[in-house]
Amino acid sequence: MVPLEMGWRHLLFENWPVDPAIVDAHLPDRLAVDEHDGSAWLSAVPFTNVAVRPAGVPRQFGIRLPELNLRTYVTFDGEPTVYFFSLDAKGVASVLGARLFHHLPYYYARISLEPREGRIAFSSRRRHPGARPAEYEGAYWPTGKPISAPDDPLARFLVERYSFFTEAPDGTLRRTDVDHEPWVLYPAETEVGTNTLLSANGFATPESEPTYFYSPGLDVRAHASERVGNDKRNRR
Repeated sequence: MVPLEMGWRHLLFENWPVDPAIVDAHLPDRLAVDEHDGSAWLSAVPFTNVAVRPAGVPRQFGIRLPELNLRTYVTFDGEPTVYFFSLDAKGVASVLGARLFHHLPYYYARISLEPREGRIAFSSRRRHPGARPAEYEGAYWPTGKPISAPDDPLARFLVERYSFFTEAPDGTLRRTDVDHEPWVLYPAETEVGTNTLLSANGFATPESEPTYFYSPGLDVRAHASERVGNDKRNRR
């Protein structure tokens, strides 16, 4: 498949420190938990894709695709990267295309993302046939001064990664490399009313309080997904 170009906009990173053993039990064998301050981290990320299109196609022909994902932080052969447990997105055709052609674990959901009086109102409800139900609803907004992610230890750990891994429906491990400028983040505040994304992926709600970051976004080039192994999910 050809690379894709898009923009990521209005992102919230809702981040929980958790016991590394909890995350490790959910990872494919070839991935190792990456730790910051002795903890693994889980992040729920609501946002919207804009101008999603094949590389080289003008922006005006791209589509908008609100999304919600659950991710963690791992290493592959020592390289820091991201692992996605699930990606919920609006648009049946887009979800089917991501599953069939890019081998990504996308789920169809009804999603809305609307800027309202300086806040981002976000709502997602999974409607994918046969999938565990998952809902997320709330609002978030930036506070404070901008943070250059490469200069902040936690922010760098969470976002300055330029590849991600997923497990395809057939159990194979897939890698996608991404190109973009370094992140600029803001401290964020939220009013999250519903979040069952963690339980839908087999995680209990962490006892720790989450740390929040907001980003207005950046432009991205995602390379074609590549198969890197055929390991089944580790069920230790």
